[in-house]
Amino acid sequence: MNDIETLLDREELTLATINRRSWALFIDETLLSFLLIFALWDSFMGATSAEELILVVNQFTLEYIGMKILYQAFFTMKYGATLGKIAMKIRVIDIATLDNPNVLVSLNRAIFRIISEMLFYLGFLWAVFDPFKQAWHDKTARTLVVNV
Repeated sequence: MNDIETLLDREELTLATINRRSWALFIDETLLSFLLIFALWDSFMGATSAEELILVVNQFTLEYIGMKILYQAFFTMKYGATLGKIAMKIRVIDIATLDNPNVLVSLNRAIFRIISEMLFYLGFLWAVFDPFKQAWHDKTARTLVVNV
């Protein structure tokens, strides 16, 4: 714990607020939802009832999860931030390198992010009470979300 405090002070980094992280999450989820709707527009329009619409969504759940993992991992590795984080002026850094996470760290973070979502967002809620605002996916990947 002291190591992270020392690191933040030495590098003059400030942790992103939960509010900014929440807005980034909202932006990313909205973008990905619109992308899914666009990709499956014909299937959605072919549904004649709420039950059929639910079946269409359920049919592509694994693809949607895969899309979310690739989106999170790619943008985190390449830019240190997803589009939502870029808009909120925050980024993800690897604690060990203080740089963008590499491909394995980014993939780890993206997969555990999905697991947190599946467990009623408990991993995200964890960040509210964590002294370094680390969600479960930050803890497993050894990352921090900081202000740009």
